[in-house]
Amino acid sequence: MNSLFTPTTLGNISLPHRLALAPMTRSRANADGTPTNMVPIYYAQRASLGLLITEGTQPSEDGQGYMMTPGIHTDAQVAAWKKVATAVHAEGGRIFMQIMHAGRMSHPDNTPHHRDPVAPSAISAGQTMYTPTGPQLTPTPRALSRDEVHQTIDDFRKAARNAIDAGLDGVEIHGANGYLINQFLASNANIRTDEYGGRIENRARFAIEVAKAVAEEIGPERTGIRLSPGFEVGGLNDGPDGEELYRYLVTELNKLGLVYLHLHHFGNEPFLADLRARWSQKLLVLRYDRPVDDIARDLDSGIADIVPVGRWGLANPDFVERLKTGAPFNEPDPSTFYSGGAKGYIDYPTLQKDQSAVA
Repeated sequence: MNSLFTPTTLGNISLPHRLALAPMTRSRANADGTPTNMVPIYYAQRASLGLLITEGTQPSEDGQGYMMTPGIHTDAQVAAWKKVATAVHAEGGRIFMQIMHAGRMSHPDNTPHHRDPVAPSAISAGQTMYTPTGPQLTPTPRALSRDEVHQTIDDFRKAARNAIDAGLDGVEIHGANGYLINQFLASNANIRTDEYGGRIENRARFAIEVAKAVAEEIGPERTGIRLSPGFEVGGLNDGPDGEELYRYLVTELNKLGLVYLHLHHFGNEPFLADLRARWSQKLLVLRYDRPVDDIARDLDSGIADIVPVGRWGLANPDFVERLKTGAPFNEPDPSTFYSGGAKGYIDYPTLQKDQSAVA
C-alpha cells in the first residue's frame, strides 16, 4: 500500500499520491447542460483523491447521449463549470474534464435538438436507453459526412479550450466504452470507405486527429485520453485485428506527448504489458471489480503510475483517509447513481461526520 501514497506529477501539476477519481456519469445536470449547484459540492467533497476526472461532458448538442448530462459548449456551461473548478481547487484538488461524444449511444428524446444520433456509419447500437418517457431502443444513427467528421474534431478542440477557460486543469478525451471515438475504432460499427474507415490506420485516424487537435489547443501536458481495448459494450467489438489496432493507436498517440493514457482494463495481462511498453507518459489503469486489498498491485508491478477508483470514490468522499487508516467503507447505492437528487450524491458520510455523530 505504501506505493499508493508517494507523490507524483502529471504534466505541470503535483499530486499528493497515486489515487484518482475515475469518471462516472451521475446525471446531475440541468436541462440546458449546465452542472447543477450540487456538482461543485460533489467534486469538492472528493478533492482528497488528488486528481478528479469528471463525468463525460458533451462537446456539442450532438454529443449528448444520456438524460441530464453536462456540456461544455455554451457560455452558461463554462460559467457553471468555473464554480466546480473553484470549489475543487479550494479543497486542494486537481480536476480534469472528460470530454465525451456519445455518438450512436443516444436517443433524440435525451438531446436538446431532438435530432437522430450521429456515428461513423448508419448502424444501430441496438441498446436500450433510458429517456424521459422510459426505456427505448437506440435508433439507427446518421453517418457523419467527411465535413461533419472534421467539424466534430473541432468541437472537441473548442470544448477543451472551454474547459481550460473554466479553470479546469486539463481534459481527458473519452475514446472508450462504446462512445463515438470507440465506434470509429470498431470494425462492426465503422464500415466507412473513406480515410476514416477500413484498415486499422484509417479507423484510428479520428481518435488521433481529435487528440492532436486538443493537444495543439491546450497543450499535451493538459491532455489525456481513455481507451478500453477488448471491452465489448454498446454493441461494439474490436474484431480480429483489435489488438493490432490498439498497438498502432497507442504508438501513434504516444508520439503526441499526451500527459496520460487511461486504460479501462479487462484482463489480458500480456497485452496490457505490451501497451505499457509503448507508452512513455503516465499510465492510469482502471480494473473492473478490483478488490480494495489489491489496489496497489499495478503500481508495485510498474504497469500503472496512477490508480483511478470508481464506486469506492463515489460512495466514500474520504476514500483516501479510510484506505490509510483501515476504516470501513460506505457501500454505494446503485438506485441513486442516476437519480438526479442529493441522495446518493452528496450525502455519503465521512469518518469525520461519523465521529461527530458519536460525540
